[in-house]
Amino acid sequence: MELKQDPEIFQILDENGEIIKGQKAPNLSDDELKHIYRWMLRVRAYDGRAIKLNRQGRLGFYAPMAGQEACQIASMAALNKSDWLFPSYRDVGASMHHGLSMEMAFLYSRGQIDGMKIPEDVQMFPPQIIIAAQVLHAAGAGWAYRLRDEDRVAIAFFGDGATSEGDFHEGLNFAGVYHSNSIFFCQNNQYAISVPFDKQTRAETIAQKAVAYGITGVRVDGNDALAVYQVTKEAADRARKAEGPTLIEAVTYRVGPHTMAGDDPGRYRTKEEEESWTSKRDPLNRMRKYLEAKGLWSDEEEEKTVEEWMNEMNETIKKVEKMPKGTVADLIDDLYTETPAILKKQKDEYLSWKEGK
Repeated sequence: MELKQDPEIFQILDENGEIIKGQKAPNLSDDELKHIYRWMLRVRAYDGRAIKLNRQGRLGFYAPMAGQEACQIASMAALNKSDWLFPSYRDVGASMHHGLSMEMAFLYSRGQIDGMKIPEDVQMFPPQIIIAAQVLHAAGAGWAYRLRDEDRVAIAFFGDGATSEGDFHEGLNFAGVYHSNSIFFCQNNQYAISVPFDKQTRAETIAQKAVAYGITGVRVDGNDALAVYQVTKEAADRARKAEGPTLIEAVTYRVGPHTMAGDDPGRYRTKEEEESWTSKRDPLNRMRKYLEAKGLWSDEEEEKTVEEWMNEMNETIKKVEKMPKGTVADLIDDLYTETPAILKKQKDEYLSWKEGK
């Protein structure tokens, strides 16, 4: 899909990191701008390291997120820590920015028993594997915040493929009817595994679907961190003022495979297409050029940031690899407050089998 200077796509920065004529940057301090870029850089470094760990057999399920850093980091930077995040399996960057530790992220990807135990002080649900189910959760949470008159927003992240699921329709319809404090953030990365966007919908855009639900719809350049920040901040402000939910379509691109579970993007997209996105539209390059022009970034600071993050990743994975993986008995115990008789029987049978093995 060719990304053009379409008036329907909101942009602030062009591909050279310069402010587009007629636009202005959001009201962010120099430190806040550097914070967003530093986190985007960290997510890119994390992604590369996680892919290597997966190939080494040291990390299990992993969905690469390179190319979508602006979507995940700039949007969360526009929200408060008291707002609730409902992520999909690809949104590790958004989750860590919101407070999830790297240790928890690794535990989750390794399938270890504590990987889904979100700390009490981190306002997020565990990553959702069921496609679009988190849309329903964000709709309900946003409705609760409105009923309680709470200064909170619920945001759900999902891909373009999720918009083909019934939960997407039900969630947005519910949120529209009940005026929930919700943001529905679609990272339109052009492919649902191998299915291209034009096979997902006959509609020209995802954002226009908001009309059917009576809510605000916005289409933004998902590789423009400043634009993503701006539209998310405006969506949150609308929700906090009880002006209803927003559907954001962030047009971006998944650089790597859908997941590390055998997907080969070379079988369904061309090298020319990949090059057109990675060479000209990379969200990190665009943001870095903007910061460099303002005198806010240097090669030395970039190297320092990556080195610090890589060192933390190396130490964290060593720590996680020494932690218990959990057992079948642990899984049964953690599932219910009071274990049902049939599961207790299965647990006893498992323990007897294990002892006699």
